[in-house]
Amino acid sequence: MKLLVTGGAGFIGLAVVRLAVQRGHQVVNLDALTYAANLANLAPVADSPLYAFVEADIRNREALVAAFARHQPNIVLHLAAESHVDRSIDG
Repeated sequence: MKLLVTGGAGFIGLAVVRLAVQRGHQVVNLDALTYAANLANLAPVADSPLYAFVEADIRNREALVAAFARHQPNIVLHLAAESHVDRSIDG
């Protein structure tokens, strides 16, 4: 199975990416690397032949088309979101 995970460098996404690779799945991590992303947390799988990283924003149609054409995933897990929960309680 080949997964494309959006937001794979975020808090939840990176846990999903690491677990999927550890279980033998091919994973394409598509992330815009905004303030919540942390590629360092993906170090355990970064060199795996099962892992690929694409820096792109899901709002960029051309980047998405290119990622789908190149990697041809079977499943998409959409975890990209900027909820700004850490700033939602201000004031």
